[in-house]
Amino acid sequence: MEIETRRKIDELVINTIRFLSVDQVERARSGHPGMPLGASHIIYIIFDKFLKFNPKNPNWINRDRFVLSAGHASAMLYATLFMFGYDITLEDLKNFRQLGSKTPGHPESWVLPGVEATTGPLGQGLGNAVGMAIAEKFLASKYNRDGFPVIDHYTYVLCSDGDLMEGVSYEVAAIAGHLKLSKLIVIWDNNHVSIDGDTSLAWSEDVLKRFEALGWHVQHIEDGYNLDLIEKAIREARETDRPSFISVRTHIGYGSPLQDTAKVHGAPLGRENALETKRRFGWPEEEFYVPKEALEYTRRHIELGREREEEWKRIFNDYKKRYPDLAEELERAFRKEWSLDWVKEVERFSEPMPTRKASGKVLNVMADYIPTMVGGSADLSESNNTILVNYEDMQADKPHGRNIHYGVREHAMGTILNGMAYHGGILPYGGTFLIFSDYMRPPIRIAAMAGLQVIYVFTHDSIGLGEDGPTHQPVEQLSSLRLIPNLWVIRPCDANEVRVAWEVAVSRKEGPTAIILTRQKVPVLDRRVYPSEENLKKGAYVLSDCEGTPDVLIIATGSEVHFALGAKEILERDGIKVRVVNMPSVEIFELQSKEYRESVLPRSVKRRVVVEAARGSCWYRYVGEEGLIISMETFGKSAPGDVLFEHFGFSPEKIARKIKEKWFS
Repeated sequence: MEIETRRKIDELVINTIRFLSVDQVERARSGHPGMPLGASHIIYIIFDKFLKFNPKNPNWINRDRFVLSAGHASAMLYATLFMFGYDITLEDLKNFRQLGSKTPGHPESWVLPGVEATTGPLGQGLGNAVGMAIAEKFLASKYNRDGFPVIDHYTYVLCSDGDLMEGVSYEVAAIAGHLKLSKLIVIWDNNHVSIDGDTSLAWSEDVLKRFEALGWHVQHIEDGYNLDLIEKAIREARETDRPSFISVRTHIGYGSPLQDTAKVHGAPLGRENALETKRRFGWPEEEFYVPKEALEYTRRHIELGREREEEWKRIFNDYKKRYPDLAEELERAFRKEWSLDWVKEVERFSEPMPTRKASGKVLNVMADYIPTMVGGSADLSESNNTILVNYEDMQADKPHGRNIHYGVREHAMGTILNGMAYHGGILPYGGTFLIFSDYMRPPIRIAAMAGLQVIYVFTHDSIGLGEDGPTHQPVEQLSSLRLIPNLWVIRPCDANEVRVAWEVAVSRKEGPTAIILTRQKVPVLDRRVYPSEENLKKGAYVLSDCEGTPDVLIIATGSEVHFALGAKEILERDGIKVRVVNMPSVEIFELQSKEYRESVLPRSVKRRVVVEAARGSCWYRYVGEEGLIISMETFGKSAPGDVLFEHFGFSPEKIARKIKEKWFS
């Protein structure tokens, strides 16, 4: 194709994407037209000149990934996916931001094929892309063989000023630079405008020097609408041994009467401004106008994508013949068929131990059976017991390492875990203290929303951590995590329940699981006396019962279960019949049948008590307004853990006394 003809078709497609985006926002009467007007040429160049994809099989495992970190420009992404042949129609574009549509206000990965990550909260997509690039590099190093590049693809990101203002962007960029993720290419829509106005209001750093300092290959294009320069920069980025950052100087609301103003960021242009913009580009005023020539040009990628995948399949079929075990292992990983053969190999625990220590022992058995389980900690690996002792640390020259050191970067860890899960083929887990789950709450929430199988190891779960004091003692975190829909929170009461908690987390493929673990030693229940730890799979179960109808029912979780059992002994000496219910997971319990839930918590028993060393407001659903909740309603203190439990009323004697004072005095 001659250069002049090529540029003509380029501009035709770019303007189609621009004005399909504008029309979506105008039709919905809400949205963000500024970035689509200013950056549609960038997304077009990525999709048309570089991205390896098959629009009819968006889940092809060796596709390149494109992440729109600036999710507010979703209209631009939807228009692009439509033009390039994905499963989206003009009617879907016309239903932008409407109930039940494929085109929600910010991209949602479970709604529309081709949306690689659920973005919107700024910075998340950039972190997700780092996770995807880590997954690609790990899987390539583990499974590729000479002549068989079965995992070989790039991750492209289009980000905004706002993405780079968020602190998490610094965290993930530091990790990407450290690991030399050379197949990660980030393009910055550098338009100098955020919601409040010019970025100079709050931002004066040299962003390019920041990325240079973090070990990235950095380029800047001042003439941001020169397509040749952008294409050349991306080609150069593909040749470096470092992650790449390309700054493209653009103009928000390009070509509109509102160009370079904050007014065009997050509101429709308005009918007159939209028409004026179309006239400036020589574009028909017709809504949702798609030139036949433009569509024919972009839809050629349907056949190109099919051919690319077919070529990869030929390579993979030869790979399967040469390396059948590796091929089967890789296919199973992308199907999330995680082995459970490790379950029978985990030792039976009998001595008191911290549940975090039991978790570490379980993990190190699991690792041999789940070869693409990759995890790490935010600089707390020894405390969290997350290290896989027989496997190497992941480093730039050791991408096959299965232990990721995130540094003190919990937020980055959360976004990267999500990215690995989005990519596929990896079972990711990450650890930190429960108190620091607050630093990574946005990606936890997105993981739950997007249905990602991510496993969180949250240790030091209560005032039982002791002397570090209230800054490190979680009080509200258990309740707040339970408020997140589709997040399973599991707090085992002893070492053997930890093994079952991990089995549940590995088996659960449609959402994240948080395993909550103690710093301090806790007793191991004698399961010849008490029901099997397998009952954890029901969320709650009767741990210790009485004859006939209980006079009082005690619900407890984690280490406090043992205090509840002690209180039962004291109360029964006074002739009070007690049932103790262990409830390691509220979410799993609520999924059980009504009959089972009634059998555990019979409505006939009105005297109900909850014992948990955390805020108690979430427990009223089980005890009612007249129930008794023994909880933490203040922050903790600095002292040894056993002293604190006694001080705050978590001892068998004090629990029994409170129960008697309420109902039996």
